Amino acid sequence: MKIKFVAACSLAGCSALAQAQSNVTLYGDVDQYLGYIHSSSGTSVVGLNDGAILRSRLGLRGVEELGGGYQTKFTLEQGLNANTGGAADSSRLFDRQAWVGMNTPAGEFRIGRQNSIPFFIGGAIDYTERTTYGSVINTFGVPSRYDNDLSYKSPRLAGFQLDAHYALTETAGEGVGARGVYQLGLDYSKGPYRAGYAGLWAKPAANALFSERVVYHNLYANYDYGKGKLYFAYVRSNNVTANASGNNATAILSNVSIPNNAFAGNNPDVLRMYNIYQISADYRLSPQLRIGALYGVMQDTSHRDSGAQGGNLGAYYDLSKRTTLYSFANYMKNDANAGFRFSGSAGPAANLAGADINGKSLIGMQAGILHRF
Repeated sequence: MKIKFVAACSLAGCSALAQAQSNVTLYGDVDQYLGYIHSSSGTSVVGLNDGAILRSRLGLRGVEELGGGYQTKFTLEQGLNANTGGAADSSRLFDRQAWVGMNTPAGEFRIGRQNSIPFFIGGAIDYTERTTYGSVINTFGVPSRYDNDLSYKSPRLAGFQLDAHYALTETAGEGVGARGVYQLGLDYSKGPYRAGYAGLWAKPAANALFSERVVYHNLYANYDYGKGKLYFAYVRSNNVTANASGNNATAILSNVSIPNNAFAGNNPDVLRMYNIYQISADYRLSPQLRIGALYGVMQDTSHRDSGAQGGNLGAYYDLSKRTTLYSFANYMKNDANAGFRFSGSAGPAANLAGADINGKSLIGMQAGILHRF
């Protein structure tokens, strides 16, 4: 949906100024699925969940043409729990994005709450856009968005595009650059080939017990062979730790922002680095039907037997350009000391935890519908 506004300065007695035209678009999606998860412990759970592929959301985006290749842009986006009608984050009105920026011939500059570079390149990672139960990269956890973020994205030159972010700590006594969340990305896209790097790192508090940074490095490549794509991805990160839900059920540095964009540095799990390898492919059987498969491995390089492996088979059927039916069969096997659990674009409201995931194997089924507007 689009609402157009034309500001005529002459009506306010300022006819000497040029007229400017702004386009404001109301957009969003509703993604609901029936999920089933079974553990080798014998426990199962069934639930109606939000966001197997895309978190349900409602957003506004606007563009004002300034002339000469310059634009003012903004995005305000709120996540929804469509199965309950509630907000995804009750503490924020626009929890997913809230930024304003300028697009210029030299590139685009933004300030505000923004999606991270690793989150933004999800469509280049695997055929599920890195969001379903079976994607081990999604299961590990992906840094998604941060407050107080300053970003720059270059024009695409010879197939290359640079992306850089810095989220300020806003901590008294610290200068710009002392800490915060840093991101860097380089994407190459030309013809059937796409490849690149998306990285993030953050320093702990000054009085941290452990001085190691939280890092997230993602290399990816894919090839469009006409009827589908082949995807290869590698992640190296230490951003995972335990909570009440399982041995590997949360992040050290929050994936969706925390106060001052910092972390205390008192968690010894920051010393534990993971290598994650994933391969996937899809194939279009018809203009409406696409099938795919993926497999991935998480290796705990500290040799604490805390890795996992898994994958899935899936299908998408497009009823229209806006409405898609989908179904996935997923599997994951935790190592003896690992406790990873399934996740989608949003964490399932109906999920397993604790003794039902730690050291266990999981089977998951998803069937749902996605409508974009």
